[in-house]
Amino acid sequence: MFERPKSGESALLIHVDFAEISDQRELDEFSELARSAGAHVVATMRLRRRSPDPKYYVGSGKAEEIAARIASSGAQLVIFNHSLSPSQERNLESLFKARVLDRTGLILDIFAQRARSHEGKLQVELAQLNHLATRLVRGWTHLERQKGGIGLRGPGETQLETDRRLLSGRIKQIRRKLERVRRQREQGRQARRRAQVPTIALVGYTNAGKSTLFNRLSGAGVHAADQLFATLDPTLRRIGLAPGIEAVLADTVGFVRDLPHELVAAFHATLQETRDADLLLHVVDAADPERLQTITHVERVLEEIGAVNRPMMRVYNKIDLLGELPHIDTKGEGGVERMWVSAQQGQGLDALMEVLAHHFVPDMAHGWMHLGPAEGCLRARLFDLGAVLDEKVEADGGMELEIQLPQSTLNDMLGQSDMSSIQWRPQRGGASLNESSS
Repeated sequence: MFERPKSGESALLIHVDFAEISDQRELDEFSELARSAGAHVVATMRLRRRSPDPKYYVGSGKAEEIAARIASSGAQLVIFNHSLSPSQERNLESLFKARVLDRTGLILDIFAQRARSHEGKLQVELAQLNHLATRLVRGWTHLERQKGGIGLRGPGETQLETDRRLLSGRIKQIRRKLERVRRQREQGRQARRRAQVPTIALVGYTNAGKSTLFNRLSGAGVHAADQLFATLDPTLRRIGLAPGIEAVLADTVGFVRDLPHELVAAFHATLQETRDADLLLHVVDAADPERLQTITHVERVLEEIGAVNRPMMRVYNKIDLLGELPHIDTKGEGGVERMWVSAQQGQGLDALMEVLAHHFVPDMAHGWMHLGPAEGCLRARLFDLGAVLDEKVEADGGMELEIQLPQSTLNDMLGQSDMSSIQWRPQRGGASLNESSS
């Protein structure tokens, strides 16, 4: 047994290639993850093996080589870009005399730093405790078995058993709290469904620009930065897609390749927003040369959480880095396949809002309505809906309004009004007054 080394920020990164062809993108993402956690990377070692070693993961020879590199670089922390078993972590720490962290522990540490809401902190703590539960035996001197001897024999509980019992109790407590959060969120979703307010969830690879797009569309002040997992806690905002059309926009946590199962399980309540969304906007970094791979990783996570069959549109963001103009790619049958925008520069967002409005209400009415002087109540309702694009007051007190709103809403309003003082002229051959109100 040994006492675990103290914490430190100077890190040595270890990446092992098991495939014949190495992936530089995977190593770059690993380095960015370490820096996002606040580590000071002193060196990176890239190794190659056919399969993991059961004792040291990298084999005894390479483990000795890493130990020598730790001594020469002064690293206090060794981070592996892989999932290590508890025994492998224990063996490596015993050999290195330095703390060892695997990919799962690294991502959990980043999430612990970024969680701000009560729900987010509970979810991160649950993931950390589930991860720790398999590692209690790793090497703490106070976890030794009870010693025998005069006055020491008899019933009792080892420190390890005590810690496991306390850990289990805390996990149950957190799960009860998260279940209450889940019920509260479900009540909110049911209220939105009753009010027929659709939900749009932003999903995508981390650092694709989801939070920047969320801020642009909703006017929110969600933290956005050029770093992995800049936003952790889900945020919901009501937005107006078009006059008379509202939706709830949800910003969710970004995905990465090999997302730890502990996080998928712990963030059940958060990911529920994605599973129940009426539309997923898959935000893709258009300037990323490996964007096809990131799309595959996102779809894999969506499949894992049960959201792969939800209606989805792809939004290619950061076109300003490519020097491209905003545009829309359509499918053969006329539907939208891809939208190219720049959330940072605000390019293409008006077209994006029009596409979203058409998705939820394909039958929009746009035209001119003449109201008599006595139709002030109808005029006020149109303004309340935000349906009035332009207005002219005529000499006789009548009003000429240019309006745009869902056809069904227009039909309901006209059906409840006195038609003798109302004239409706649709744009581009739309429904006439009699047709729209019949």
